[in-house]
Amino acid sequence: MSDTRTPETDRSGQIIQELLTRSGHDIGLYLIIPDQPLQIQAILPEISNQNQIKVLILNGGTGIAPRDNTYDALVPLLRITLPGFGELFRYLSYQEIGSRAMASRAIAGVYQNLLVFSLPGSTNAVKLALEKLILPEILHLVKQLNG
Repeated sequence: MSDTRTPETDRSGQIIQELLTRSGHDIGLYLIIPDQPLQIQAILPEISNQNQIKVLILNGGTGIAPRDNTYDALVPLLRITLPGFGELFRYLSYQEIGSRAMASRAIAGVYQNLLVFSLPGSTNAVKLALEKLILPEILHLVKQLNG
C-alpha cells in the first residue's frame, strides 16, 4: 500500500518477493495500490478469485497516521482473524524497537479462502515478519485452510 512507491523504489516489496522466492514460493502477482480503503477492499475479491493464489501479503498502511488505512479497510472483510500473528509481531518488534512497536497494527487472517498478512512498510518489519513468523508457518497454515 503506497501513495509514493514504484516497483523500483518499493524496497519492502522487493524483500518480500526475494524472501518468498528464496524459500521456494511462487509470486503470482505483485501490485502497488494506494492506501485507500475502497481500493484495498476491491482488490481482495479480485485476488481471491485467482485459485492459484493462496496467500496475500500486504505491505504498508498499518500505522496510526491519517493515511494508514489498510488495517481499517481489511479487518471487516476477514472471516477469520489470527490474533496471534499481530501479538507475536509486536512482541518481536518490541525486542528490536522498544515501545514504538505498540503503534503497529500488523494483522493476519482469512478472506474467503485466501490467507492474508498485512505488514508495516519498513524493511526491518518485513524481514522480521517473514523470517520469524510467516515463512516458518505458511505451508502449515495454507494446508489447514484448504482442509
